Amino acid sequence: MQDAKFLDEQDTPQQLQPSVCFHCFEAVPEGLDLTVAIDGAEQPMCCYGCKSVAETIVDQGLTHFYKYRDTSKTDVKLIPDELSHINEQLKRYDDPDIQREFVRSDDHQQSATLAIEGMTCAACAWLIEKQLHHTAGVQKVVVNSATERVQVVWDQRHTQLSQILSAIYAVGYKALPFQQADIEASYDRKRRGFIRRLGVAGIASMQTMMVAFGLYYEDIDATTKLYFWWVSLLFTAPVIVYSCQPFFANAIRALKARTLNMDVPVALAMAVMFIASFYATITDTGEVYYECVTMFAFFLLSGRFLELQARHKAIANAANLMKLIPAIAERAQSDDQWEQVMVKYLEAGDTIRVLPGDTIPVDGTLLSEQAWCDESLLTGESRPVVKRQNESLYAGSVNQEQAILLQVSATRQDTLLSSIIHMQDSAMEQKPSFVRIADVVSRYFIAAMLLVTALTYGVWWFIDPDRAFWVTLAVLVATCPCALSLAAPTAMSGAVSRLNRVGILLKQAALIERLPSMKTICVDKTGTLTQGRFSLVNEWILSDRYTDNEVHRLAASLEQASEHPLSRPFKQRAAVLPYVTTENHPGAGICGRYHKTNYRIGSLEFVQTLAPQAESPDPHANVFLADAEGLIAAWQVDDQARPDAEETIAWCTAQGYDVVMLTGDSSERAHAMAETLGITKVFAELKPADKLWHLQALQVKGPVLMIGDGINDGPVLAAADGSITFASGSDLAQAGSDVVILTGDLSALRRLQETAQLTRRIIRQNFAWALGYNLTILPLAVTGQVGPLLAMLGMSMSSLIVMANSLRLMRDVR
Repeated sequence: MQDAKFLDEQDTPQQLQPSVCFHCFEAVPEGLDLTVAIDGAEQPMCCYGCKSVAETIVDQGLTHFYKYRDTSKTDVKLIPDELSHINEQLKRYDDPDIQREFVRSDDHQQSATLAIEGMTCAACAWLIEKQLHHTAGVQKVVVNSATERVQVVWDQRHTQLSQILSAIYAVGYKALPFQQADIEASYDRKRRGFIRRLGVAGIASMQTMMVAFGLYYEDIDATTKLYFWWVSLLFTAPVIVYSCQPFFANAIRALKARTLNMDVPVALAMAVMFIASFYATITDTGEVYYECVTMFAFFLLSGRFLELQARHKAIANAANLMKLIPAIAERAQSDDQWEQVMVKYLEAGDTIRVLPGDTIPVDGTLLSEQAWCDESLLTGESRPVVKRQNESLYAGSVNQEQAILLQVSATRQDTLLSSIIHMQDSAMEQKPSFVRIADVVSRYFIAAMLLVTALTYGVWWFIDPDRAFWVTLAVLVATCPCALSLAAPTAMSGAVSRLNRVGILLKQAALIERLPSMKTICVDKTGTLTQGRFSLVNEWILSDRYTDNEVHRLAASLEQASEHPLSRPFKQRAAVLPYVTTENHPGAGICGRYHKTNYRIGSLEFVQTLAPQAESPDPHANVFLADAEGLIAAWQVDDQARPDAEETIAWCTAQGYDVVMLTGDSSERAHAMAETLGITKVFAELKPADKLWHLQALQVKGPVLMIGDGINDGPVLAAADGSITFASGSDLAQAGSDVVILTGDLSALRRLQETAQLTRRIIRQNFAWALGYNLTILPLAVTGQVGPLLAMLGMSMSSLIVMANSLRLMRDVR
């Protein structure tokens, strides 16, 4: 750092040589031209770090820091105390133990959802997004003004969470890590604030309107009129100072960032009305508009309050899920005792006990023999499902019968429930093209309307100076694009919530926009059209040397050594025999020995090596049991079609969709299933690369929707224009899909398509109404046919109509 002795005691930072950094006094590298405007003068900076800090100091209104800091010391302060205090608080969020509650980590990449205070419209979201994109290490930013949240992905090697929070603070917004449990507390705090501000504005508007009626009488004397003006001022002042504070704060924040939001014309209109009325009152000249100020504030606050309630209704489902997760669990101790512990302290591998009627607090593996669970919170399916030993149980499910034991496999952010909520939030925070277009249009629309307002005043000044102010005010109020800014975000939030309630998890909100234009649907067979669970369809007992029970137990004993899906029905059917030795031949079958007799179970070719004379009793038989003397039994083990598969395919065909089956299964089995379900186009025995080739060939004709669930479907799901999988599908399939169906019902495709069509229709209606209203009211206001009070009513009603139309998506889904 440059020695302070080179600075005269009377020198101020403004007098430093241009080659010295104004912020840290280091030399400015030759050829570097970085400056920041401080107190009206462009000051040089030595690096982008100093430039960023200096801009933050200016944006926060702390330029007095430069004027009064002590430059006589060698360790000159570089950050104001006000910012240092905030930074110290934010650094606490870099603690890994604290981050476990809300940060999702994948190697060096971390992601979190942040709650933003003070964000009111798309312009605010754009400003925050722009700020974070310029922060080193930030890889992805998705801002949603409807939910007041920001989803951030960053590389922890290049930045910390505290730096991201500080960057948001720098543009005037308060950001903290979002947690579902805080939704209700945050909503209650905002609701109470709105009610208080509404109360002040409501009482003041009633009083000022009563006074205004008295002023309408022409025979009122001057003294009484002036008295009424002062009374109105007395009631209006609290509205301007308290009720309107959010509008002024948001407008100032936007102007500091050199952008426009919908609070700029609102704040400008209120300020102009109040200042003009105040000037008229103290000079006893002109006219006053106190009733317009108070009514304007009351209508705007009413609209914002209803918007808050609508947003809360759309995003509260996830919070309600989290509230049902218990805070305490019973964990097993080493001495066969049970201890009460906080759920957040459970770790993978712990054994816990869940009593009948209690909610399962974490994801885990069932240790008990059987459990009946109500998974309606996760899947929307109201009927309890049976879980067998070693099957997975999920947080949010309710244990229905006896006490059960489970081994913890995932906690906190890693549970299925947290993943569902995270993906739902991600969908809400994404912006389809019509939302992005609305954001851009609203910003330019505000600039255009401010220009029209200025031109209106200029023209009316020459036509009728006495009416110029009144007409200009009406234009400013009437054209506020509140409805336009609400048109798309409120509808998208309603659509995501609607789908979530019926067990359809939307990961990519853009699919809502694309789905109605898709006319080709590709479907996998196993696990998609079928249930993905093999069962015994037919059985043939071919030897009288064994009873049926002996055959079943022998088959179950041999199949214990197999991991093949076809072996599962045998394992669950009968008890095993003791002292059976086995040897697994993957892809062929199992060799075994019991009571000095050799057995084989598997394909016909495999058992024929032990019993050459064995022949299949039926063309559909695919699992055979034999000893050296011949065939003992044969079974048809097959995967059954989903109960709603045929109905769903018929509906797709009736809607004009071209349904194509892409499967790796044999051609014979694929065509048999396709014939049963009414599918005419089948491509069978495909490898993953073959599926991808067929999909790309179909995409030449138009966008394609892919439905699949296996690991081999991962590439084709990722490449499709839209993709759907099931919660029972592979992790790779879920990662590459736009939608996850939690219920396992293929008929969810119909609900998804109907919701997409309804959402697109509602958004178009909202845009048509918002733009139509503004284009209709503008000429009326410019020509002086609509006054400020009527303009306020029209603007408020326009926003309410848009919100009410979007709330149609929140109705119960049949």
